[in-house]
Amino acid sequence: MKTIGLLGGMSWESTIPYYRLINEGIKQRLGGLHSAQVLLHSVDFHEIEECQRRGEWDKTGDILAEAALGLQRAGAEGIVLCTNTMHKVADAIESRCTLPFLHIADATGRAITGAGMTRVALLGTRYTMEQDFYRGRLTEQFSINCLIPEADERAKINQIIFEELCLGNLPKRHALIMRK
Repeated sequence: MKTIGLLGGMSWESTIPYYRLINEGIKQRLGGLHSAQVLLHSVDFHEIEECQRRGEWDKTGDILAEAALGLQRAGAEGIVLCTNTMHKVADAIESRCTLPFLHIADATGRAITGAGMTRVALLGTRYTMEQDFYRGRLTEQFSINCLIPEADERAKINQIIFEELCLGNLPKRHALIMRK
């Protein structure tokens, strides 16, 4: 079994499902008491979010590339970045770390095309919805057309993500907004 390097903490709330789903997959495949061999580097999201807001993507890429190198030195055999938005700096990570890197847009694209879809709604942080690093990859590599909400809806979704989901709160009223 290979050792998976998880690069998480952005937010720690969004890192939890990665760990759980990886281990559920191992349990389903191998049964018994098997679990995944995982190394986790959880960054301080406060620093990352500050860089995001200031548009300091190069600095963000440096921080995450250094974290990935730490996982490599610790024995990880591949890197999973446990967030959508930070895939904006995936190239910085991949250029400095020699481990295989699982890009979330590739996994998403395979799942979408595997389900026979070519047109989907894309929800996420405003960075993910508005910038091309995610949508562009889905379009260019998988011929998927991504629809995004109007500007006011994107702002509301972004606010819910940063002010509630990242803090572990999802009131029922916002769950309804996200379903619409």
